[in-house]
Amino acid sequence: MNFLRGVMGGQSAGPQHTEAETIQKLCDRVASSTLLDDRRDAVRALKSLSKKYRLEVGIQAMEHLIRVLQTDRSDSEIIGYALDTLYNIISNDEEEEVDDVEEENSTRQSEDLGSQFTEIFIKQQENVTLLLSLLEEFDFHVRWPGVKLLTSLLKQLGPQVQQIILVSPMGVSRLMDLLADSREVIRNDGVLLLQALTRSNGAIQKIVAFENAFERLLDIITEEGNSDGGIVVEDCLILLQNLLKNNNSNQNFFKEGSYIQRMKPWFEVGDENSGWSAQKVTNLHLMLQLVRVLVSPNNPPGATSSCQKAMFQCGLLQQLCTILMATGVPADILTETINTVSEVIRGCQVNQDYFASVNAPSNPPRPAIVVLLMSMVNERQPFVLRCAVLYCFQCFLYKNQKGQGEIVSTLLPSTIDATGNTVSAGQLLCGGLFSTDSLSNWCAAVALAHALQENATQKEQLLRVQLATSIGNPPVSLLQQCTNILSQGDKINRRGSKIQTRVGLLMLLCTWLSNCPIAVTHFLHNSANVPFLTGQIAENLGEEEQLVQGLCALLLGISIYFNDNSLETYMKEKLKQLIEKRIGKENFIEKLGFISKHELYSRASQKPQPNFPSPEYMIFDHEFTKLVKELEGVITKAIYKSSEEDKKEEEVKKTLEQHDSIVTHYKNMIREQDLQLEELKQQISTLKCQNEQLQTAVTQQVSQIQQHKDQYNLLKVQLGKDSQHQGPYSDGAQMNGIQPEEISRLREEIEELKSNRELLQSQLAEKDSLIENLKSSQPSPGTNEQSSATAGDSEQIAELKQELATLKSQLNSQSVEIAKLQTEKQELLQKTEAFVKSAPVPGESETVIATKTTDVEGRLSALLQETKELKNEIKALSEERTAIKEQLDSSNSTIAILQNEKNKLEVDIIDAKREQDDLLVLLADQDQKIFSLKNKLKELGHPVEEEDELESGDQDDEDDEDEDDGKEQGHI
Repeated sequence: MNFLRGVMGGQSAGPQHTEAETIQKLCDRVASSTLLDDRRDAVRALKSLSKKYRLEVGIQAMEHLIRVLQTDRSDSEIIGYALDTLYNIISNDEEEEVDDVEEENSTRQSEDLGSQFTEIFIKQQENVTLLLSLLEEFDFHVRWPGVKLLTSLLKQLGPQVQQIILVSPMGVSRLMDLLADSREVIRNDGVLLLQALTRSNGAIQKIVAFENAFERLLDIITEEGNSDGGIVVEDCLILLQNLLKNNNSNQNFFKEGSYIQRMKPWFEVGDENSGWSAQKVTNLHLMLQLVRVLVSPNNPPGATSSCQKAMFQCGLLQQLCTILMATGVPADILTETINTVSEVIRGCQVNQDYFASVNAPSNPPRPAIVVLLMSMVNERQPFVLRCAVLYCFQCFLYKNQKGQGEIVSTLLPSTIDATGNTVSAGQLLCGGLFSTDSLSNWCAAVALAHALQENATQKEQLLRVQLATSIGNPPVSLLQQCTNILSQGDKINRRGSKIQTRVGLLMLLCTWLSNCPIAVTHFLHNSANVPFLTGQIAENLGEEEQLVQGLCALLLGISIYFNDNSLETYMKEKLKQLIEKRIGKENFIEKLGFISKHELYSRASQKPQPNFPSPEYMIFDHEFTKLVKELEGVITKAIYKSSEEDKKEEEVKKTLEQHDSIVTHYKNMIREQDLQLEELKQQISTLKCQNEQLQTAVTQQVSQIQQHKDQYNLLKVQLGKDSQHQGPYSDGAQMNGIQPEEISRLREEIEELKSNRELLQSQLAEKDSLIENLKSSQPSPGTNEQSSATAGDSEQIAELKQELATLKSQLNSQSVEIAKLQTEKQELLQKTEAFVKSAPVPGESETVIATKTTDVEGRLSALLQETKELKNEIKALSEERTAIKEQLDSSNSTIAILQNEKNKLEVDIIDAKREQDDLLVLLADQDQKIFSLKNKLKELGHPVEEEDELESGDQDDEDDEDEDDGKEQGHI
């Protein structure tokens, strides 16, 4: 810390020797005292001395204060004193009054001290981590000084402290908790801390945004009263700008979170307001800037477009237009509102269409565009306001061919109001173009050039505009009038810059003639234009006129490059020869390069907004700089090209044009065919609908005819009954479709079902006998193989039994159903007999006959319904019968398979028995041999033990036999 001691020499008056000793003693007490109260008193004393003797306290006490933060965390009071002391040492806030002479030196020394002490503090990253952990304490005396200290560190050495916080675990999340603190002092200072933390650090900005910062900040702004709030609203808006500016990820998150909709209440000010305080103006200014951050032309086009659409859908654009047309709005707020509306509508067709429909609250109502243009061409309006209106007009026409056509149409003879009661946008632009104010000339020329930007149709339409110059003289075209004013130069006294009018007119003519050969032909048709341009380019003028010479060279180059050689006197080759004779190709190219080398050219090419410090700097337009960059190279090549190359290029152009015409022809044909296909599809759909309607009508008519037939048959039968009074049953049965043949057929089907049931029962009996035979023919278990085979057979037989049981249950259910059918048949016969008995007797009254007839018809209809149900049941029984047959077939196949397997098993059992007999024979032979050997051993006098475990001791049999053989041989 020796480098800090050198700073003392720069101070006006150093501390007394006694004060230095006091600071030293206090540091010793903090370091060595064992009592907490003594350390606390010492730190409190250091805090009181830290403002006046900042350098000495910082040098001697910083290390001890950091140790206090580490060891005495349990006592919030001493921690608070230590943090306050460190804040006084590091912060550059001067509370003492300084003389004017010494103010600059003291400020510089204070900044140096703050940055040096900050560097010492953050040299150990653990100190910053310790400070972050202290911010988790809820105690006011710890949290508030901790917030202030960390804010001061970020102000002194922001990037280094940001990096430490970024790598600290949960560092940013701890700081986000400050916004939720119920104490407004801590919450407001937390906002200031986050301002310093998020400045120029995209990674921290993303973390803070995803920690729900937008929601919390917008809640604070709403609680504080939106634009009517205090400085807290201003701080929140600055923090929001830090999070959103040049951060595409956060902008997308802000839009997707539907936070744009929450911005609309900020701009609800209206005409009748309670006044505009300085804080309200500041807040509203920041709110407008925040909207512009979201729709800035520097953002990606997709993100800007989505934000523009969201602002229109939520009504934010409508609210901004209300402020635009309101009265009593301060000039700076009105200017910023115009700039904001400009960028909200720029390149967005929906927003541009809405803006075109906005009317000013006047009598009669005028379009907002006309009102704004009146301000632009009015030289008494503030310069920044006129620039804002020009920017708004440019944004309205940007990629808006519909709007360009509407503006140009106000200049055409067929749309001009003859009465003169209303002023159109085109009339205002012409008035500004030919006024005596050079700034109005420039603004009107640039605005009119934007109405022609990348729109060949409107360039041709503008050639039709005729201007009445004076009474008695014929009208002059707008193109001719522009060249006339250009040729007059400085002869007309104008207010403002000398070259501003000519530069504006030349930019308009260059934009007009580019990519429009018809306009080039009209321009060259005036024989005075080419000599004027060559004369301007060939002269050696001052630096101010060099820019005009460059623009004249560009205009002449455009006349060559886009020349279609329709005028013999000014064909491409003749114009090039003229340049070579009067100017020289090298001189021409040098003059053309004056445009891009101008100091204001690069400034205008940076961003679309015309933002100039004063009218003298208003020379170039942003879109015109793009045109110069595009045409400068091709004009240079066109000047140096030979006639043969021009001819080849023209041939290539012609072939390309022919190809384009063929392509457009086929495109039109395809478009027409698509329209025809759409029409045919619509016709087909309509015909289908008509067909469906007709089909429904036919079905309805068929049903009605059937009903009429039934009614006719009924009446006919009734008449027959009245006349004959015979056979009522048979007639009624025939009338309702019940014939005796059907009843006999039902009887036959029932008999057939009975026979089928008996056949199935006989088949089941055969299967049962077959299974019993299989059971009886199974061999008894003799070996493991036999038992396993028998178990497998038993399982399969059990499965067969289950299948047979299910078949039996199905047969039983079928027999039950057949019985039901028989009973129903008997009931049917009984009903028919009862019906015959109840037949009408001749001589009864007609009313009685009618009632009985209706009763009979009802009974017959019921019988018909029951007969239908019987048919359905018979059908279901026949389906069940086929299913049972299929199951019986499958069981037969299963039994055949089991029979084959049984035969195989029997063969295997016979083979196993044979092998078993062979083994028994071998065992008998072996036992005989063993018995004979034992007898021999007994005869020889060798003791022989009786082994009862011969059968269980198989593993030692061979060894024992070998030993016995050896012993036998020895004895022999």
